[in-house]
Amino acid sequence: MISARAPRVTRGVTLVTLAALVGGGLALPVASSAFAAPMAAATTTELPTEPLVSSGTEWHYLDTAVDPSAGDADRNSWTKPEFADADWAVAPSGFGVKGNKLAAVGPYMPQTKLKHYIDDTAKPTVPTYFFRTSFELADGITEQIGAVKSEVIYDDALRVYVNGEKVANFVDDRVDDNNPSNLQYAGSSAGDPAKSAFSIDPALLQDGTNTIAVALYQDRDSSSDAYFDMTSLTIQPKNDEGGVDPVAAAPTRVILTPTETPATSQSFSWLAGDASHTVGQVEIGAVGGAAAGSAPEQTRVIDGYEAGKVNGNLNPHFSATVAELEPATDYRYRVGLPGAWSEWFDFKTADPNDTDFQFVYYGDAQIGLDTTWPSVVQQAEAKATDSIGSVHAGDLINTGSNDLEWQNWFKGMERSATSTNVMAAPGNHEYSGDKLLQSWKAHFEYPLNQPGTETIGDLAALAQGDSDAAKQYAAYFERWAEFAAETVYFTDYQGVRFITLNATRDTTFLKPDNLPACTGADCPSGKVQELWTEYQAAWLDYVLKNSVSKWNVVTFHQPVYSTSSGRDEAVLRKHWVPVFEENNIDLVLMGHDHTYGRGYNTDDLTDTSGLTTGPVYAVSNSGAKHYDLETEAKNVWTNNGAIQRIRAQDVTTYQVIDVTEDQLTYRSYVAERPSGAKSFTLADATGERPVYTEKAVPQVGELFDEFTVTKYATDTKWVTEPGVEVPAGPELKLGATEVKQGADLTVSGSGFTPESELKVELHSDPVELGAVTVDADGAFSTTVTIPADTATDTSHEMVVVLPNGKSVSTPLTVTAADVDPGGESDAGANGGAEGGSDAGSNGGSAGSGANGAAGSSGASSANSSASADGKGTANTANTHGTAKAEAGLANTGAAGLLPLGVAGALLLAAGVAVMIRRRQRA
Repeated sequence: MISARAPRVTRGVTLVTLAALVGGGLALPVASSAFAAPMAAATTTELPTEPLVSSGTEWHYLDTAVDPSAGDADRNSWTKPEFADADWAVAPSGFGVKGNKLAAVGPYMPQTKLKHYIDDTAKPTVPTYFFRTSFELADGITEQIGAVKSEVIYDDALRVYVNGEKVANFVDDRVDDNNPSNLQYAGSSAGDPAKSAFSIDPALLQDGTNTIAVALYQDRDSSSDAYFDMTSLTIQPKNDEGGVDPVAAAPTRVILTPTETPATSQSFSWLAGDASHTVGQVEIGAVGGAAAGSAPEQTRVIDGYEAGKVNGNLNPHFSATVAELEPATDYRYRVGLPGAWSEWFDFKTADPNDTDFQFVYYGDAQIGLDTTWPSVVQQAEAKATDSIGSVHAGDLINTGSNDLEWQNWFKGMERSATSTNVMAAPGNHEYSGDKLLQSWKAHFEYPLNQPGTETIGDLAALAQGDSDAAKQYAAYFERWAEFAAETVYFTDYQGVRFITLNATRDTTFLKPDNLPACTGADCPSGKVQELWTEYQAAWLDYVLKNSVSKWNVVTFHQPVYSTSSGRDEAVLRKHWVPVFEENNIDLVLMGHDHTYGRGYNTDDLTDTSGLTTGPVYAVSNSGAKHYDLETEAKNVWTNNGAIQRIRAQDVTTYQVIDVTEDQLTYRSYVAERPSGAKSFTLADATGERPVYTEKAVPQVGELFDEFTVTKYATDTKWVTEPGVEVPAGPELKLGATEVKQGADLTVSGSGFTPESELKVELHSDPVELGAVTVDADGAFSTTVTIPADTATDTSHEMVVVLPNGKSVSTPLTVTAADVDPGGESDAGANGGAEGGSDAGSNGGSAGSGANGAAGSSGASSANSSASADGKGTANTANTHGTAKAEAGLANTGAAGLLPLGVAGALLLAAGVAVMIRRRQRA
């Protein structure tokens, strides 16, 4: 059965079923898959269908750095309908300025130029611009209105008022409402103008004249541009229940994100197609024989929960997690609700038995989201045809509160995000205009295995006790355990543990709402940024030491080894690098620096050039923004015990990592190559400072950087550059690849950990054959005995089990022991004689007459051989020999020959016993 993840209590959302919504009066279609057209209430005056305000609407505006409410006790008097604005300038929207000229502001070209500087020549800029317009509603209109929506474009911050009441505000947290002056700077330097939507309470409107007032803020006195336009203001009619009918509009921004158990569960997130969608659902079923793009034969519908409305977009985000899926199974799904579904998408659950696959690593997308980014993703998808997903090292967008940028990022990812998992880390730009990462948490659904007091080791003890410091620690840790959700997490996917960290350290989001007072050097409030880093380091150490996966890959934004000029993340390096090195993590994937760099710690160098042993550190840039490399004299890598193997600037790349059972192969490809692109490769690392040579950057589409990480079952790991031979791993050799039941077999090996204890087993059904200690040179040799009852019609493997629980194996064929015409088994290599029953595993059973004597000596010989094994091989030959002797078939010694009749009877009895035993075993 397919089940849904329980709703998160902290988000305060209660899931309701579609049936309950229909029963409660939500007008969903019954006979049609499309929403019915809304019906206007019977009235003599119809609601306007065209926008009441749009681009090109005329506004009164004030751009003279004069406060319109100066001297008034009410600083917001300028927003009231009765305010006199007749002496203001009048012009159509949009309004803007760029470098004191009428020029495009990002992708938007204003119709009306605003004054840029107070003195009209140079900074300071005009802090705040003021706009007013109005529209008319006929008598009886307002009582028919069910919803009012508006969309605005702005740079840098905005407030909107309707009939004197504030109805929307964007990036205006710096505005001081206690300041009597309206002339203030606000917002953030966030690049292109932001596009947002908001709703207006219909009760604020009135029949007759309605006034809209807008304050537009510059972010600083040297701001390079400003922009404002209200692109639409529309009204929707009430339905019979007083609300509005859902609009038929498909969801967007559909994305798959992994759970902690991706073989049996999957998370989905999406943006509703319209603000009228108050529920969200996933319909899912195994693909089976369903044609591409069609519904599966059997589906289940799972309710999602509303994850929030963010960035001024009225459409809600939804998320759902579906559990109890089958591993390695193709599924088809769609999201939305009846009448407003997405198209059908396909994905495959993780296959625990599949060790061969690919994933993609992207650095910052951030800039060029509508141009560079789609091209980069398209190129990566063409290279990584066996990809299970992608990791993103932060700064997916430039401004966290800019909804248009999120829209463009998802547009670039719209195919890969709907079919493979996205594992992203937040960067500092995700916090721009969104200090609490509300947009991040609305767009993504990640495992809730973030740090908590039970997973941060000794740090947890700091929050215990009644001291002021302990109370502060407890408050911080409680806050962080909640905030780290979906920004610090891990998932295990087919032998790879993907771990995500949050490297941003802004104290705004790190501070608890009610922080207990504390004074003194032991108070955590004096070291919040470092403590947040240490807090994650303790969790990371726990996660790595308890990893169930062979490979461990960590992703975060700000690099521990910076590549671009003027950057150095010493706090991250102090707390995280020791954890990476101690746990010998495989890949450390970073972004932020808008350059390329890849290398390792000098402690991980070997005597062989191009051969290292520890973690690999990489910094990548996947967008159109580029910085310069740091000079060699100030190289953060070289100055902090690390070496860059390669570094480059003015190059856009993506990385494809191939995973196999024993290797990770990392390849970086050029996606864009702006003018000025250059790279440097390591020429010599033997001196006091490494020597680099400049090397031409390859053309777009060509391989830029490559290395291989090889890890054996012994946990021995090697990192090799192209052309460098990988040191041999553990190898198992057999004296023969085919052996008879009951026979001895020599087992030897090389490349194992010296002095380690190995178990020797025969599979398919595990049978322990002995144990052996590896020599100082990593080799061993021992002799084992194949049980006589080993099946001959089954594939077998000789296996040595290592102390870490992993194993090395090689195929082995077991054949039947020879049987002579009299039905007596041949002990073969096991030293047993002819005659006796089941001689293979018994070391030789006594026969009659001369054969009896030979059988006895055979048993003794087999036991002696097994005991003499100095490697500690278990004595398996003696298991049944004693029992045979006690059965009366032992050596007759010098007593002479038994009468022929007695011997024959005994022989017959032995034959019957053999048949009975074999039938019992069968």
